[in-house]
Amino acid sequence: MSKVLNEDEKQYLLDSIRDVVDFPKPGIVFKDITTLLNNKEAFAFLMNHLEERYKSYHLEYVAGIDSRGFIFGAALADRLGIGFVPIRKRGKLPGTTICEKYELEYGFDEVEIHIDAFNNKVGAKVLLIDDLIATGGTAVASSKLVVDTKAHLVEVCFLMSLEFLNGTKRVGKVAPVYSVLEI
Repeated sequence: MSKVLNEDEKQYLLDSIRDVVDFPKPGIVFKDITTLLNNKEAFAFLMNHLEERYKSYHLEYVAGIDSRGFIFGAALADRLGIGFVPIRKRGKLPGTTICEKYELEYGFDEVEIHIDAFNNKVGAKVLLIDDLIATGGTAVASSKLVVDTKAHLVEVCFLMSLEFLNGTKRVGKVAPVYSVLEI
């Protein structure tokens, strides 16, 4: 398996993801990953691909963005034999945290990480992962949090990128980006 999927492999994964029209509001086509998660062959195929891609990166941690990034991040961290770090919505982590604000369509939100998430290791090699990137607000804020802990953000990985919203370009200013599927 290569470090990038071919078109047939991408289509296989895309076919395992259900489109839900007009959710959560009219005009939106929601990409429902639950159908990929409950398809053991498709999920294993995705995780095998991610493991193959990242095993030579010599990562020390995978950080996952709340909440679907936890699914892929924890599974990948386990496969790579490294630690997993959650990046959560504000107010969900106990202990000392740092947070980063980001803009929403109507207002702001914040994500946070434990200040010692990477065991205070300067330069710890970290992969950040989430299921989907749209405009990039949450991913940029999460990327900045990893950098603020003095870790080295090696790459940011998404299962899907909605290319027309330019989120990967925003995140790419902070760290390299890899999207398994580009929509």
